[in-house]
Amino acid sequence: MTAIGVTSATSGSADSLTVGRRIRHLRREKGWTLEQLGAAVGRAGSQLSLVENGRREPRLDLLRSLAEALGVTVTDLLGAEPPSRRDALEIAWERVQRSPLYASLHLPEVKVGPRTSTEVLEALVGLHGELVRRATEQAATPEEARRANRELREQMRARDNYYPEIEQAADGLLQAVGHGAGPLSQRVIAELAGHLGFTVHRVDDLPRSVRSVTDLRNSRLYVPLDANGLGHDARTVVLQTLGHFVLGHSDPDGYADFLRQRVEANYFAAALMVPERTAVPLLAGAKAHRELDVEDLRDAYAVSQETAAHRFTNLATRHLGLPVHFMRVHRSGVIHKAYENDGVRFPSDATGAIEGQTVCRHWTVRVVFGATDGSAPYRQYTDTPTGTYWCTAHVDRRPGAGTDDTDDFSVAVGVPYAHVKWFRGRETTERSTSRCPEETCCRRPPTELARRWDGYAWPSARAQSHLLATLPPGTFPGVDDTEVFEFLQAHDTTG
Repeated sequence: MTAIGVTSATSGSADSLTVGRRIRHLRREKGWTLEQLGAAVGRAGSQLSLVENGRREPRLDLLRSLAEALGVTVTDLLGAEPPSRRDALEIAWERVQRSPLYASLHLPEVKVGPRTSTEVLEALVGLHGELVRRATEQAATPEEARRANRELREQMRARDNYYPEIEQAADGLLQAVGHGAGPLSQRVIAELAGHLGFTVHRVDDLPRSVRSVTDLRNSRLYVPLDANGLGHDARTVVLQTLGHFVLGHSDPDGYADFLRQRVEANYFAAALMVPERTAVPLLAGAKAHRELDVEDLRDAYAVSQETAAHRFTNLATRHLGLPVHFMRVHRSGVIHKAYENDGVRFPSDATGAIEGQTVCRHWTVRVVFGATDGSAPYRQYTDTPTGTYWCTAHVDRRPGAGTDDTDDFSVAVGVPYAHVKWFRGRETTERSTSRCPEETCCRRPPTELARRWDGYAWPSARAQSHLLATLPPGTFPGVDDTEVFEFLQAHDTTG
């Protein structure tokens, strides 16, 4: 691997700067001056100087003459790699000074000569590399984040939220440790980590900005001592982290890439906890008996309602032929996650993003909060402008959230009316009508209430300040690098 900024302009092919430096390197090896080489090829030394400095691209006939005079082939002259470390640095610095970023700094040109030390060149190129890194660090605005979410959702819909390559990777790993069926135990998870060369360590001083930290030097994976108290299944945290390595993820090059990697790692973890090999026969058998139920996946594999719902959407369309939609909605009605390939119309903003939008209060995913039995699934038919949908919803309280119901979320899975015949709970008599996005559906207060209170109410809004700010910068948004490095240093056993 070459140093930052010290690479050829195009991977695998030469550019004029590299060709020029190769010519100069070979000329100096022969002990020739520019005039001597010019005499050998019938060109003025000043013309060859332009070629060596990358200011003029040599024609093929000149390249042939130069190759013959220098005792090499044309292919040798066109090699993509600089002939030496020094040449690589000089090429990198030349490119730096031709870059838009350098031009925007309005700095004078720095000419590199024989007396310019290699250390100075290293420093100049390194400084520019750091400027580029800081200039391109992720600082995604809310608009960019919503756009990335929308584009990723479109990609998921195009493939029915099914990733065969991740299914294959997860299945191969399970077979490697000999896991057959049933819930994934902590012992099996430790075996999975060990098979991949990692050891798992549960600690109580993990930085607050992360869910896990991996020490790549010592192959140690650190997770919170009580992940459940943070609202995460302890197994999921480990499996998602392993997923990044199994799937070959590298440092994300932007927020969209960061988001894609998270989705893939989450999918990988769910595919391990609810394996396709055993889940599909379970679901197919339930469909044959018209007894499909997301709760059966949850109970059979001892996973959360959300993981079971996610996993159902992964497998339902590809293996059962069922179009579906999924939602995770806060008690306030704000959408946190959603997916659909069944034609249901989610609320969206002008960019087409749905995250952060408020769902109709007549939809199952919101009505469930008022259901009398919060522990049981709530089923409902909802008539919408795009058709009638049946949904099953469940309130998913975060572990450790205490009695504060503001932390409550509901998770719902739904299908168009034509497909409800395959599901348990289809006999429900609960039904509502949603006219959203029509204002009179649920966004505009009833006439009598508005007449009595309009102009006499002054609510103090709970400001969601994070929605107004850019996403925290950094390779991994929101992660405090100093905390992470200090944590790893404190746990380092290598001295």
